[in-house]
Amino acid sequence: MHVAVGSGNPVKVDAVEAALPDARVASVPVESGVSEQPFGLAESIEGAETRARRALDDHDLAVGIEGGVARLPDAEGLWLVMWAAATDGDRWGRGDGPSIRLPDDIASRVDAGEELGPVMDDVLGEEEVARSQGAAGALTGGVIDRQGALEAAVAGALGPFLTGHY
Repeated sequence: MHVAVGSGNPVKVDAVEAALPDARVASVPVESGVSEQPFGLAESIEGAETRARRALDDHDLAVGIEGGVARLPDAEGLWLVMWAAATDGDRWGRGDGPSIRLPDDIASRVDAGEELGPVMDDVLGEEEVARSQGAAGALTGGVIDRQGALEAAVAGALGPFLTGHY
């Protein structure tokens, strides 16, 4: 199976490779069609779907992954959310990774219009955190890193393509 990942981010590609170890996985950088910092579940899901749709081309399957922030019903605060969408051009699968509450100081900066990635770089004193442990790794003390969180989202999106339950 030849699978496209709608991103040039190696962490996103690695997450798909881990979920589909027998597939040939190709990075296909595409625009998400949403803001640089997706806000809300709808915009995060739309970004993942757009990435998958734009990356499909002549591949058997395409996966789009989008991280965002959202306010969740019945839960206080601003949350890191991760969504994946997979398509073969006819069918769709969608899945989300863990949602992690952002600390108030980080959330207030994102609410003020800053992107989460650069805020995390600043808070941690590192560069390109989004291409390594991600906010997920930093905020869970390394219990889960960005790749692991994205793998969970990708696994959910792949359900219709890996099982006969859909």
